[in-house]
Amino acid sequence: MLRKAIATDETEIRLCAEAAYRHYITLIGKAPAPMIADFRSQISNGWVHVAENETGPVQGFIVFYQRQNNMFLENVAVHPAATGKGIGRDLISLCEQTARRLGLGAVELYTNEKMADNLSIYRHLGYVETGRRKEAGFNRVYFQKTLS
Repeated sequence: MLRKAIATDETEIRLCAEAAYRHYITLIGKAPAPMIADFRSQISNGWVHVAENETGPVQGFIVFYQRQNNMFLENVAVHPAATGKGIGRDLISLCEQTARRLGLGAVELYTNEKMADNLSIYRHLGYVETGRRKEAGFNRVYFQKTLS
């Protein structure tokens, strides 16, 4: 089940992010940006949606918001125990559907160049690389998917 996050989800969202991104610390040399995000304000702004199962624990989450004429997908994470069930795809689909409903032209995102799985997944989902640059100490790869 996908739903908008509420304030009481913050701890589970943070734990999900830590579990999903922990293995990148060594690869990147520091905690990835999604591990240190201000989830409290993102939830308050209505930018976070969660995926949960029948028993309630957060299986994954996504952070997205409108930025000019596009949707910006800031973060998507799936708890390692829940991978392979289509949760990430469903969360990204929610972002894309919301953007279409709002009449936005594209979804934009970035990921770290060291996150090879993400690079492959986004390409598979129809996202096109639009650039690479170093920001905030991270080597980022930018993607965009034009919506029809």
